[in-house]
Amino acid sequence: MSTSLILLIVAIIGIAGYVAGGRHAMALVGGLSSKLHSRPGYYGSFVAVWAVVPAVLILFVWLVASPFYISSSVRSAFPDDVKAQSQAEQGLAYGMISSIARGMNALTNEEIERVGANPVDLRAALGAKGVPLAGDPKPYMVKAAGDLNIMTDISRITMTIVVLVAAVAGGFLAYRQIEPRFRARNRVEKVILVSLVVASSIAILTTVGIVLSMLTEATHFFTHVPAWEFFFGTVWDPRFAAAGSGGSEGQFGLIPLLLGTLYIGFVAMLFAVPIGLFSAIYMAEYASPKVRSIAKPLLEVLAGIPTIVYGFFALTTVGPFLRDLSSQLNGLVTGDYSNFIQAQSVLTAGFVMGIMLIPYVSSLSDDIITAVPRALRDGSLGLGATRSETIKKVVLPAALPGIVGALLMTASRAVGETMIVVLAAGVAARMQLNPFEPMTTVTVKIVNQLTGDLEFTSPQTLVAFALGITLFVITLCLNIYALYIVRKYREQYE
Repeated sequence: MSTSLILLIVAIIGIAGYVAGGRHAMALVGGLSSKLHSRPGYYGSFVAVWAVVPAVLILFVWLVASPFYISSSVRSAFPDDVKAQSQAEQGLAYGMISSIARGMNALTNEEIERVGANPVDLRAALGAKGVPLAGDPKPYMVKAAGDLNIMTDISRITMTIVVLVAAVAGGFLAYRQIEPRFRARNRVEKVILVSLVVASSIAILTTVGIVLSMLTEATHFFTHVPAWEFFFGTVWDPRFAAAGSGGSEGQFGLIPLLLGTLYIGFVAMLFAVPIGLFSAIYMAEYASPKVRSIAKPLLEVLAGIPTIVYGFFALTTVGPFLRDLSSQLNGLVTGDYSNFIQAQSVLTAGFVMGIMLIPYVSSLSDDIITAVPRALRDGSLGLGATRSETIKKVVLPAALPGIVGALLMTASRAVGETMIVVLAAGVAARMQLNPFEPMTTVTVKIVNQLTGDLEFTSPQTLVAFALGITLFVITLCLNIYALYIVRKYREQYE
């Protein structure tokens, strides 16, 4: 039975338990809910929780633990000469066994008997079923594949029985506990509280795990390259080396990448902030409800466009347009029609990224401006100020802390952008101030360093983790400062 079908049956048992629990509670008091400690729905929820939660937990643990147990059982049956091989070679052998097992599930019993243990015939039969093999399977692989299928089937059947029995037993035991003064509401709310704590813990532990993994690998990188050379180096030349070739150490200066990240982000903010802020002021203060209901969703559509689409737009439209425009302007002024704006440049990437950031600035600023108390506007208008004067001298100064926080959050979004920069600004790590020339960012180099056939213990690869933790610290500082400003703003009016 498939996992989805098991979950569906468990959900049906939970729904049945919910209905039965509520009706049983009402039957105990003759239909007078006032005699119950909790509302009838809590009694039904109590039964449903005990029918669903233990069964789902068992299912999750089984799905996680069963593959490890089956894998270790299959590997333990390998011949001695295979066990003497490296873990990587054993892993390749187990991968082929898994492919054979999947293919054998697609074969009929007659086809399996016909091919027998002949590796050539078995490979041909599996290839006809769309399961190609890298080589001819060995006899022990065929036997191991059959054992793998048998153990998988047994595990699946046993899991189905255990999960469904746990669901029925849990619901039945909870049903037996129902009585008029039973504190069902307290039990259900406690389960909900535990669920919220677990969800919060998962989010926190995930973040901690990501940070620790990056720190661990970054520490390995700094054992090869001194930290001061990385943080204060002005040359980026990693000298890519193929796996197993040894390679050379190269130069891993962060400064060119950091300058490119900040420069492109700054240009993007120059485009996004005025347009986004002015649109927020218009929608919050001038637009009619009808116009606002149409314009705001249309503007926020920009936030839903994938960044790769923005990058493609920059590569095929904006970049060539700016290049041809610069060529025409140069020709009109000097007679030389050579272009002074590269198709891939800081300006191209910053402009397109600014378009992407407009809805972030607009939506956040709009929410902050509309949160300014109406009494401030009415007081200013009552003293004779015009609407524009009220916005400039009352609303915007009152909303300024929140707007600054919104802009810092938007800046952290710009710092972490990758695809637009790859397609619109290039991959050249350079230190220069000309916005018409290409530069690159930290995120682009993280992708480059982890792409290709590289040793994952070489400085050329480990530097990606050092870049990642650096970028994480930068965005974390921006977000913390933005949250500090936003909280200070909220405390002022709440």
